[in-house]
Amino acid sequence: MEMLIAAIVIFLGSYVQSSIGFGLAVIAAPVLFFIDPLFVPAPITVSALTLSLANARRHRHAISFQGLQFAILGRVPGTIAGGLLLLWIDQRQLALWLGLSVLAAVALSLKKVIVEPNRKTMFTAGFLSGFMGTSSSIGGPPMALVLQHQASDFIRANLAAFFVASCIMSLIMLAAVGRFGYEEIVRSIPLMPATLLGYWAAMRTLHKISPENLRTFSLFLCAIAGIYAVASYWF
Repeated sequence: MEMLIAAIVIFLGSYVQSSIGFGLAVIAAPVLFFIDPLFVPAPITVSALTLSLANARRHRHAISFQGLQFAILGRVPGTIAGGLLLLWIDQRQLALWLGLSVLAAVALSLKKVIVEPNRKTMFTAGFLSGFMGTSSSIGGPPMALVLQHQASDFIRANLAAFFVASCIMSLIMLAAVGRFGYEEIVRSIPLMPATLLGYWAAMRTLHKISPENLRTFSLFLCAIAGIYAVASYWF
């Protein structure tokens, strides 16, 4: 039953990310953490890597590697910092950090701020994405904030390409700190069909759904999950 719930949550997250560029980890991480803490961050990162490869391939014509290079450079120290954080906090503190990361992601997504995608902002977004993504699996919002005013295809393509590189970095770092091994791989495998099914469903139905309505509904679910995660730390 728990694995079925996990698969459904990953399916929903995959569907949302395939439509707006990010969202898999924001939706899935709080729920999967309470099913089994081993799901976070490595197995969700494996799912995100799988989905990002599919989306990057589909939107490869719109990828701008020149624009992404500074974000990827910033991702390196952010990944190391996020991995080291996992050595210093316990499961209860991770639940709090996870909840705060989700609420921060929702706040960033709602905030109407125009951030020009230049070298400095891309590097900073890459660093924050690396830190949040490696420690909690939620690394999309900083990059999404910088790219939010670009064309839809550009956003999907470049977030997907960035996530491919960033997920690989995170998994290497997680393996180095002992958070990506046999047990995490075992929990990752059943999530793969749900990840790809969410992508498949999104490609065939997105033209029937308003992206703005989907984004609003997703943020609502994320806010509930984030509040629950934070509350569980205190109660």
